Amino acid sequence: MAIGNTSLTGAAGEHYVIFRLLSMGYIAGLAPEGAPSADIIVTDIKTRKSVAIQVKTRMQKGFDNGWHMKEKHELISEDNLYYCFVDLPEDSHSAPTVYVLPSKVVAEALYQVHKVWLATPGKKGQAHKQTEMRRLLPDYSKTIKVDNPVIKKYSKGWLEKYKENWELLNLEK
Repeated sequence: MAIGNTSLTGAAGEHYVIFRLLSMGYIAGLAPEGAPSADIIVTDIKTRKSVAIQVKTRMQKGFDNGWHMKEKHELISEDNLYYCFVDLPEDSHSAPTVYVLPSKVVAEALYQVHKVWLATPGKKGQAHKQTEMRRLLPDYSKTIKVDNPVIKKYSKGWLEKYKENWELLNLEK
């Protein structure tokens, strides 16, 4: 897949998530431009239950295999809001992978890990400076080298229970 523009990468992820939701029998569409915290609105036809989804998409995984986030995502923790983290393959013959996470899980992970990062000295022993940037990583132990229960909780494999776990949207109950 040759997407060089980040807005095209984001659109590809959003449309892929909509495709998956529609193929599961849900009503799904893009939220209006500028809707706070939501890229997609999805509804179950039978239960009429609706949830909002924010999509984060990556293609080249970068040095830490993470998705870009911001400080504001630490505060977004709503019962009916979910994130779909889309991992686009580099070749167009493979299907993307989607991790479906409740916003509360994302907010807690970003907040807890950032707090540990701030308290951990940098490579040259200097204090880390506060920044609005955050990363959701599949393994924080690779980038934050400290023996800490938070880092252990969010180390290799912590995202696996969310991989393609569309049932977490809890639309059919």
